[in-house]
Amino acid sequence: MPSQYRPQLLGWIDDLDKGSKNISGADDRLLYANDNYCAFLRKTSSDQVFYLCIFTIVFIGLIPTIYLGFSLLSDLLYKNESLMSLVIIIGQIACFLAIYISIPEIYQNLFTRRGCPIIFNRKTNKVYINESYFFNFTSFKNPIHFLQPNKKRIKEYDWTDLHGVVVHNFSTYSLNTTILMVCEPGTHKTIDHVLLDPLRNGIGSYQVWGWVNNFMCFNDLISLNDGKYTWEQETPFKKDIIQDQGWPEWMVEAFNALSPEHLTEIKQKYHVQ
Repeated sequence: MPSQYRPQLLGWIDDLDKGSKNISGADDRLLYANDNYCAFLRKTSSDQVFYLCIFTIVFIGLIPTIYLGFSLLSDLLYKNESLMSLVIIIGQIACFLAIYISIPEIYQNLFTRRGCPIIFNRKTNKVYINESYFFNFTSFKNPIHFLQPNKKRIKEYDWTDLHGVVVHNFSTYSLNTTILMVCEPGTHKTIDHVLLDPLRNGIGSYQVWGWVNNFMCFNDLISLNDGKYTWEQETPFKKDIIQDQGWPEWMVEAFNALSPEHLTEIKQKYHVQ
């Protein structure tokens, strides 16, 4: 059965249901949680360094490969070798696609700071992100966005419009990633997507999704002290993770909004629409 969210992501495995979960674990991804909000790490330093090196090597290796490909193609066309020329052309297209994928990965891993946290407020049902990226979901619809990238995405989402899916990375290690599909209200039409939990083995990809759902449902199965910072360490958490990272002042205050009405007051205070 295909995903109910359209367009379907490549490597889709499963759509995830919302609600209280028995499979739940913050693992090392939870940074901080209190009675109002929780913050999850989405990029570890080791992952950033590893993937930055991998994609940089791929990118550097592709440049001479493409150059040699064009040189070889020129010779083959001169000798009227149609079949081999077609093979080289297909290979060149594959190389350009690999570069198209590598550049955003290099950019994101190079400029992502302090784990690129995602914030969930369970009293307002809002989700906040602040991330560096080279292109987003709209790039697949209109590739021109790739050439004119927005370098920062700072957004507030409604939890009701976010739906979890699991995708795999097609490797022999069977690593799965949890993605939040951003849908138009009341529909399954996807307009964007947000990374939640990257590259986990097997059932591990469901752990963070379960923890977040239990948190949003006010379920006692979780502990607010599961994270790197305990609930009373909000000040050091904000100093280490949030401060000087470009989070709008109103948004930082909105992390602790106690109700939708309180959130409205905060936005009015900062003249946010």
